[in-house]
Amino acid sequence: QVQLVESGGGSVQAGGSLDLSCVASGTVLRVYTMAWYRQAPGQKRELVAQITRGLVTDYQDSVKGRFTISRDNVMNIAYLRMSSLKPEDTALYYCTADVQPIDQENYRTYWGRGTQVTVSA
Repeated sequence: QVQLVESGGGSVQAGGSLDLSCVASGTVLRVYTMAWYRQAPGQKRELVAQITRGLVTDYQDSVKGRFTISRDNVMNIAYLRMSSLKPEDTALYYCTADVQPIDQENYRTYWGRGTQVTVSA
C-alpha cells in the first residue's frame, strides 16, 4: 500500500513561517506530480501549490511570493515553505501525490490526512 503522511503544521502569528513536509511511502515505484491543497472551515478545498517530477511549479495567486514548494525525488518527499503567513492561510493542509505503485502499470492520486495550520492575527 501507498501512504502519504504530512507533518509540520502548527500555530503561528501573522507574519511568521511554517514548513510542511509530506512523505510518500510503502509500495511506491514512482511519484509524479505532488501538490498541497488546503481547506478552511466552511470553504471548498483549494489547490495551493504543485510540483512536477521535473520540478515545474505552479502556485495559487494568493500565495505567490510567500510559499515555496519543493521536493526530493529520491526520498519521495514534498515540502511547502510558508512565509509571511496571514490569518486567511488558516486551514487544514493536505498533501497529494500521483503515485505508481510497484504492482501497477498506471498511477493514481493519493491523499494524506492533513495537517492543521493556524495563523493568529
